[in-house]
This record gives sequence, structure tokens and C-alpha cells, in this order.
Amino acid sequence: MTTETQHLRISGIEVEVVRKDIKNLHLGVYPPLGRVRVAVPLVLGDEAVRLAVIDKLGWIKRQRAKFAEQPRQSQREMVSGESHWFLGRRLRLRVREQEGPPKVAVRGIGAIDLVVRPGTDAAQREAILSRWHREQLKELIPPLLAKWQAALGVQVADWGIKRMKTRWGSCNPAARRVWFNLELAKKPVQCLEYIVAHELTHLLERHHDERFTALLDAHMPQWPQYRDMLNSLPLAHEEWGY
Repeated sequence: MTTETQHLRISGIEVEVVRKDIKNLHLGVYPPLGRVRVAVPLVLGDEAVRLAVIDKLGWIKRQRAKFAEQPRQSQREMVSGESHWFLGRRLRLRVREQEGPPKVAVRGIGAIDLVVRPGTDAAQREAILSRWHREQLKELIPPLLAKWQAALGVQVADWGIKRMKTRWGSCNPAARRVWFNLELAKKPVQCLEYIVAHELTHLLERHHDERFTALLDAHMPQWPQYRDMLNSLPLAHEEWGY
């Protein structure tokens, strides 16, 4: 598919304009920074794009205001007593130093233990916790993929987990490859399932258009609530560039 990308400044807002071989214009505002992106037909000129964006300016500003108000964690120091998140639960970190391999374990309903070797610094502790988050997602995602591949009648060729600064997930329909943001380990499992369903739906419809929304509505009617939940929870300081 032929695509052309440019950036326009419209009413003080930088807008990413992607021209594609499509029939209709599609406008979106994306977390965490309120990035504005508009996909338009190849034949649509800059002035028509400006008018379309200006027409939706009030909605764009409301969406960006929501993201600006979203709580963000301060820089984590990786010491006992700090709050850390796992599957939507706020857990109190308990750091223990001892010889042997590092370990992470959730204790009860409100604590998470981090066992490290003596002298392990904050960056190393954070890396250990991030590896644990990745391991948890590697266990949680496969059954969700199986469920939604069956529900949607699609099949991925490959999937992975990585840090992403502007997206919860991504999909390459041509390669049938999907990626999930490592941050999802900190969010409620309903949010993780929503992103799995969202990205797999892109295997049926590449664009965020009416057909895409209709498919999600049919298979996951609660998706707007899960999306809003995901976008209202605290964002990690270091991972989102704040």
C-alpha cells in the first residue's frame, strides 16, 4: 500500500498526516502524550486536512487534556516501601539482600518481595523487576492469544514483548506479527486482554475505521470501558519520557 507521511502544525498542534490508498479520513489522539494522527486519502490536499482537524479541534483538546491529567509515578528508587504495580494492584516493595540468584514474588494481597545480592544498585534492581514482569506476560499472553485467534478466526505468525513509548501494542498485518508493551504487566488483566483483542482485530482490518470498531463491538462490547481504564491508570515515569 502506498503511503506518504508529513507533519503539519494546525492551530498550534503538531499533526502527523499519513496519506494512504483509503476512501475516508480517520483521526486519532493517542496516549501517553496526546499524539495527533490523521490518515487521509492520497488525493486529499493539505487545506482539506486542516479544515477537518480544525472541525474536530474541541474533541482533540479534550482527549489531550485527559492524557495530561493522567497520574504519573515519580522516578522509582527501588527501595523498600515504594509502590509498584502488577496486574492493576498497587503493591508495597520489600527489598531483601542475600547471596544467591535474584528473585521476585508477590506476597499476599499487598506486597512484592525483591531478593537481590548485596550491593545491587537501583538500575540493576529495576532490571530484575522488569525481567519478572516480562516473564509474567509470557505466561499470561498465550492463552489470551489462543482465545482471540479462535474468536476472530485469525492466526499470528509471531508475537513479542517490548518497551514502547507511545503505544500499548502494535500489529504488522502483512507479517502477522504483534507486539505488546511491557507496561501491560502492571495493568489489570482486562486491559491486557483488550490490547490482545485490539491488535488481533488489525489482522482483519488494518485501519481504525468503522469496520474495525464494529468488529470490536461485536466480539468485546466492553472494550471502551477497558480502554478508558487503561488510559486512566498511572504511567511509569521512566518508560513514557516524563
